[in-house]
Amino acid sequence: MALTRRQKQVLDFIAQFGDDNGYCPSYDEIARGLNLASLATVHKHIAALTSKNYLKRGFNQSRSLELAPKYVQEQRRSKRAALEIPLAGRIAAGAPVEGLERRETLNLGDFTADGNAFALEVRGDSMIEDCICDGDMAILSPVTEVRDGDIVAALLSGSDTTLKRIYREPGDMIRLQPANSGMSPIRVRASDVRVQGRLLAVLRRYR
Repeated sequence: MALTRRQKQVLDFIAQFGDDNGYCPSYDEIARGLNLASLATVHKHIAALTSKNYLKRGFNQSRSLELAPKYVQEQRRSKRAALEIPLAGRIAAGAPVEGLERRETLNLGDFTADGNAFALEVRGDSMIEDCICDGDMAILSPVTEVRDGDIVAALLSGSDTTLKRIYREPGDMIRLQPANSGMSPIRVRASDVRVQGRLLAVLRRYR
């Protein structure tokens, strides 16, 4: 059964409250948060959401609400769908190729390792030979370990962040190598470098 607009608001409020506070809201907090007229109205919405398998609740407890798996699954599907665009075919830079015979989609979520991925806007052309241009959006995954040659966002001495290929060198040194033959590498002590993320993908908008 579909949710009414108000039921969706109640459900989203409960989910957001739990994310913000680490525990579920009381009925009073739901009423105040959504400007509902009475606790009876809250009870009515909770009962409806429970019957539709969006919520689970205990008895005789003020904070007994829990999001049911159905809600979590629908949220995941909704987020995934929001990131999908039609994959209409394939195009070659040389000889032509055939389009796709069946409809597919490209999900931008496939380019992220997990929900913690983040984006940084690229400034400058130090990575131009790796086809990373000024204005591109670099999608990165937070990591604690990287391999030599990985493209990373590196924080230097706690202030400046740069996108470069990383290499370990003798003497506890780090070389941050640009992909631009006109630029020199950056060499710093390992203790002065903190890797913020490893590159997953690059997005570019053509205007």
